[in-house]
Amino acid sequence: MDIRPLDATYSVTPQITQEDIPAIKAAGFTTVICNRPDREIPDALHASAMQQAVEAAGLAFVVNPVTGGALTMENVDLQREAIDGATGPVLAYCASGNRSSIVWALALAGRQPTDALIEAGAQYGYQAGQFRELIDRLAQQG
Repeated sequence: MDIRPLDATYSVTPQITQEDIPAIKAAGFTTVICNRPDREIPDALHASAMQQAVEAAGLAFVVNPVTGGALTMENVDLQREAIDGATGPVLAYCASGNRSSIVWALALAGRQPTDALIEAGAQYGYQAGQFRELIDRLAQQG
């Protein structure tokens, strides 16, 4: 598991396994967001299986599958709600962390400067920069 902090309360990681959950809890995360669609992964890693294991460890779990090339405003809204409703640090995962970083940047548009949102993920090679115009537009909508 490779946890990559984007800010003080939100980190991303590539796909997690049930074996990672004790370390996630020990690291202080209170909420785990699954941004990976089930069709990309084996049954053992499907959101329902991960949700059961994460919740059994006492953590909140949010299912918000983001399909590459088909990110929706519903994804953005759900990510924002999950972040806002968290009682502590959030860990989001997908295949590499890229989608989790992009949906975070869009969800936080207007709360942090666009450059800061893009640069937070760029340090790990994530591609939120391609969404600069949308982040700016969402920030203006407030």
